[in-house]
Amino acid sequence: MTVLPVTPSGPLRLVPMQQLTRGGRWRTEAMRSYRMPLLLWFTRGQGRITVAGLTRGFGPHNAVYIPPNTMHGFEVSGQVFGTAAFFNAASAIDLPDAPVHLRIREARLQAEASVLLENLQREVEGDRPLRDKAIHHYTGLLSVWLDRQRISTEDLAEDSAARALVRRYTGAIEDQLYTGQSVSDFAEALGVTPTHLSRVCNQTCGRPASELLADRLTFEARRLLLDTSLPVKRVAEVLGYNSAAYFTRAFHNRTGQTPTEFREAPRA
Repeated sequence: MTVLPVTPSGPLRLVPMQQLTRGGRWRTEAMRSYRMPLLLWFTRGQGRITVAGLTRGFGPHNAVYIPPNTMHGFEVSGQVFGTAAFFNAASAIDLPDAPVHLRIREARLQAEASVLLENLQREVEGDRPLRDKAIHHYTGLLSVWLDRQRISTEDLAEDSAARALVRRYTGAIEDQLYTGQSVSDFAEALGVTPTHLSRVCNQTCGRPASELLADRLTFEARRLLLDTSLPVKRVAEVLGYNSAAYFTRAFHNRTGQTPTEFREAPRA
């Protein structure tokens, strides 16, 4: 089982992409969020990534920046290589407020990113004098690299009312994840009908609003079952389900296992 960091101990933590994609498809494909900023640097492989309700393809030398508390998940085709950089949200590193997807086509810029990450990895794994200071400054240089590419080469789909609405919807899910709200509740708060909300979600990421919400709740349920010792009944309460029985049925319908079976299943 791959357990991802909740809070990096220093300015950032580096995780190989192969480690990030281990532990079952739900660990990558299902919608989730982290409390810290995340930069994904892909060097080989391809797939599709959904960030804040927008799905796009990725390939080698793509950089995807995901702000904290932003819903995302990605599908990989075959083996994917690269690095995931989890920044410490408490650090003073200046990072973008919105998601960024960059397709870096110039070899010199690709090399810059790879060298920065290699230097960071060397400092993180080493014990040389002034290690923490070096990590801090290399992390700052990585944020400068990201900003420079964002300013000059950012490859964004044209913004639209649909994209803006789905961003607000996924943001609302993160803010209200443990309240038990339905798609209808979110739609009402956003000033639209559930039908319209589902239509625009299908337009931006190929999933209806109900699927995004159910997927996010299922990921959180799995995380709580594996990473905490909370009883199943308490997990149901935390996630806003009316009863443990209803939670168990909903979980089984999406995963093919009861919460207890999922928790007790052997893992590599």
